[in-house]
Parts: sequence; structure tokens; C-alpha cells
Amino acid sequence: MIATDTPRCPLPMPFGWFQVLYSAELAPGDAIPMHYFGQELVAFRTEDGQAKVVDAFCPHMGAHLGYGIREHTGKGPKIVGDSIECPFHGWRWNGEGQCTHIPYAKNEPPRVKKGESILGAWQVREINQQILVWYHPQNEAPSWEPEAIPEASPDNADWGAFEIHTWDINTHMQEMGENAVDAAHFHFVHGTDDVPEAAFQEFDGYQRSGKFITKQPTPRGVIDGVIETKSFGAGLSIVRFSGIYDTVLLANVTPVAREKTKAMYAFLQPKATEDSLGKTVGKAIIANICQQMEEDQIIWDRKQYFEKPMLCDGDGPFAKYRRWYSQFLIEPTA
Repeated sequence: MIATDTPRCPLPMPFGWFQVLYSAELAPGDAIPMHYFGQELVAFRTEDGQAKVVDAFCPHMGAHLGYGIREHTGKGPKIVGDSIECPFHGWRWNGEGQCTHIPYAKNEPPRVKKGESILGAWQVREINQQILVWYHPQNEAPSWEPEAIPEASPDNADWGAFEIHTWDINTHMQEMGENAVDAAHFHFVHGTDDVPEAAFQEFDGYQRSGKFITKQPTPRGVIDGVIETKSFGAGLSIVRFSGIYDTVLLANVTPVAREKTKAMYAFLQPKATEDSLGKTVGKAIIANICQQMEEDQIIWDRKQYFEKPMLCDGDGPFAKYRRWYSQFLIEPTA
């Protein structure tokens, strides 16, 4: 990355639903420290299996709730019932931010007695084998819900297990998202023989959808490949590839800071052919998409955002995309 003290993309972090973990990463009784949205957070799973996310620092005396001591050293802290226990003085906090236990207090603080939510607590949804949180810089409540897809249901026997790939990318999320309407870059960045043809691109409320037709050379000749994308806000996307070998990609991106993004890609492919075509064609499709991400990252890590780029008639609908994306860009409350 090229170091600079000047922001390359002077935009705020977008609001919406964002992935912070995969469900399999958080077992009952586990806690994991995280850094997203420019904040320290802790995810934990209660003893009865509910995923929770809270601010990291105990309101009592500021200890980080994501790290254990004594028998828990090197692991997460102790989880008791529905609460996470502070390693400093044993105060316990539930996923709604309420203090549920002070082991040595004879007279609890008034806010604790009243059952107030004191510790910052986040809206959480567990869906598609992923743990999502709602981020809004002005703390507004969720204005839409994430969508479940049948292929990602843990009890769907027709689709195999996730194949997961992640990237830490030094750019604002909008810079990454603009690739979705930039057909021309496929030839120059990824070396495709043709520029994918957009069958349609639609912007509807918090959702965006599109369909591209690509020409794919195979031993059987050139085959029309189809890429269908549906995005939910700035952070969640579902991409379906068909024509050669069906592949579903849950392509999620989450802001770590304004110009630092975590990309989490989970691929799903048909279980019936995972030991045959899946080992050849299926793996090749996933490897190609991952290679494209790494090629894109060379650009993303170094590019400068232009509010008014010099576009030509062969460029995609950048203006429409930016108008749609701008609804998610709100500066934090001072």
C-alpha cells in the first residue's frame, strides 16, 4: 500500500447490515474481540446459543471484555448463562447491555437497579450461517431486514459446505462496490477476452440487482456464462454464477474504518458433484474469482476517489450507482 496522511476517499462509512463473523466461528460460551466501524467490539454466544455483540469496554472501570485471564488466558472471557463476565472485577453484562451481576456489591448502582442498558449493545441477526450487525452512525434503528437464501440454509442437503476466503483491503467500500457497474475493467484488470454485456441493472430502494452475460471458452466451445447479483445495502451481496457450473457466492464487505474494509466471501456449490466436477470446474471458478479479487486489490489499495470522474460513453452507470449508494452515507453525530 502507498502510505499517505491525506484521505483518498473523503466519504463516511456506510450504514446498514454487515457481517462480523461466520456462525461456525462462535460456539456457545465463546467470545471473540473484533474491530469494526472504527470501534472495539466483542461478539459472544450465550450458553443457550444466542449470538450477541456489545461494545468492548466494561462501563465499570474500562476493562476490555474480549479477553480472559487465569484459566481463560489466551481465550475469550467467561460466559455465564446469557452474560459475558468482565475479567477485571467479575461484573456481568447481557447482550442488551444490562448489568446482570456484581459479585461483591451490597448496594448496586441506581442504573443497574433500574435495569438500564448501560453497555453499548448492537442489533444482531444470524442468517445464512453468518452473524450480522446493524451499524448506523446516528444510532437509528434498522430500516430493513437481511434476506435468507435457501442455498445457505445449514439444513440444505443439495449444497455443500462454505468455502471461505477473506481479504483486508485498504479502501472505502464504495470504491469496491463501483466494480459492479464497471464492465470495462474486466478486460483490462482481469484479462477477459470480452467486456461482459449487462442484461440489466436496477436500483430499487436499499436493493440493487444486475445481470451480466459473459462469453466463456471451454473444451466444448464458447458458452454463455451468466452472473446475477443482488445487493442489500452497502454490505451484503449474493452472486449467482451459472452456465458452466452453478456457484453461489455470499460476497459481504464490512467497514473496519473509513478506508479499511474486510471482504468475506463464502462460496457454495452443488453437493451432488462436489467429488467430480466440483474438484475441477468448481475449484477453477472459485480460484478465478479469488484471483480477480487480488487483481482488484492492487487498484483499490492505491486509487484516488474523484467526485467527478471523466467518463466516456463506454463506461457503466456510475452516476446511478453513486446516487443509490449515497443514501447509506451519513456523517456521525458530533
